[in-house]
Amino acid sequence: MQEKKSGMLGKQSFRPEKRVFIRDSGCVVGSKEGKGPLGNLFDMVSQDDMFGSESWEEAESTLQKEAITLALGKAGMKSEDIRYLFAGDLLGQCMASSFGVGSFQIPLFGVYGACSTCGEAISLGTMAVSSGLAQHVICVTSSHFASAEKEFRYPLAYGNQRPPSSTWTVTGSGAFILSSQTGKRNRAEITGITTGKIVDLGMKDSMNMGACMAPAACDLIAAHLSDFGRTPDDYDKIITGDLGYVGQRALLDLLQTKGIDITGKHMDCGIEIYDPNSQSTQSGGSGCGCSAVTLSAYILRMIEKKEWKRVLFVPTGALLSQTSFHEGKSIPGIAHGVVLESVG
Repeated sequence: MQEKKSGMLGKQSFRPEKRVFIRDSGCVVGSKEGKGPLGNLFDMVSQDDMFGSESWEEAESTLQKEAITLALGKAGMKSEDIRYLFAGDLLGQCMASSFGVGSFQIPLFGVYGACSTCGEAISLGTMAVSSGLAQHVICVTSSHFASAEKEFRYPLAYGNQRPPSSTWTVTGSGAFILSSQTGKRNRAEITGITTGKIVDLGMKDSMNMGACMAPAACDLIAAHLSDFGRTPDDYDKIITGDLGYVGQRALLDLLQTKGIDITGKHMDCGIEIYDPNSQSTQSGGSGCGCSAVTLSAYILRMIEKKEWKRVLFVPTGALLSQTSFHEGKSIPGIAHGVVLESVG
């Protein structure tokens, strides 16, 4: 079947009307992430997880500010060159973004998709550039282990036990400059977007985020392959954001029930970012920053080297709040898909 060149595809997807590139990116992580397998690939590793701030929330804002500054510097651009900024985080009312990006004075869209926010921000940024409403946009997201624990679980001083199914929120931020400009060095091209739907199978265990998000990842991947008329063999990698080891097993099993086998293609950012033998992170990593920093430091590098020519990037999110969890509500999931291809 011949693939449609641009426009809407199927029920949930589209191809950019104009070419959209990831011009450059920047990523900043904390000390634990710097000691992991990808540690030497990150642009900046801080040994001070407070980042010189007075609170964990301020530290997360600093993460975003530094990531954007790095991305602009690497691209040789200034904030005045950017039309729109798409930013989000895990904290209430996206406060890390509100306090982190204000100094750039770029028109802002605040976005929230829990740990899938990187995919959502890039999807919306792609729409803006593809439609001709902007030549350059920045998409940024962040998470911080301590601020997330304080927001959603327990204060660090409580010293609660973590079950094997739990994941460790990544301290990190990734910023991406999307551009329609050709003729300059671009790290990758965005050739497709699939927007996820809320999927809720009634899971209520906030310490098993992987199982809560896996159904949404399954739904997104199946929808994407259907909309584009592709199979897993059309991709070098299908990469989820932060399912961890438990969520990965659930995803592979759920897809098998649909007749889809991605066993040899699947990679999860939450599994890649920490060393299970030397770092105590239970099921792996999670958080808005998990997929963002892994995309910036590792995935784009592999695409640039053309070791991977086409990947499906699928950040995943668990849509809970402190209120919903304590009221005994289920934890819906969502995932967003971005097709990334090598340039030239």
